[in-house]
Amino acid sequence: MSDCGCEKTRRDLEEYLRHEVCTTSQADIREHLDNCPGCRDEALVSRTLTEVLARSCKEAAPEQLRDMVLERLRDAHVTT
Repeated sequence: MSDCGCEKTRRDLEEYLRHEVCTTSQADIREHLDNCPGCRDEALVSRTLTEVLARSCKEAAPEQLRDMVLERLRDAHVTT
């Protein structure tokens, strides 16, 4: 394996984290992350952000809030 460099690692980081790069690229990026604290930190931030966003997309608003918003939208539509 050869170090693929910071530029390539950062360019391909999102695809790497989603397991969307070929096996060779995956190994090269993994090796680079193992040896580059800056890129490793960036990968950690990206992974954490992705996980937080995924969790927030699974959360649903309380039904009472949903009903209140829909009622206000209907009221606003009627008055305009």
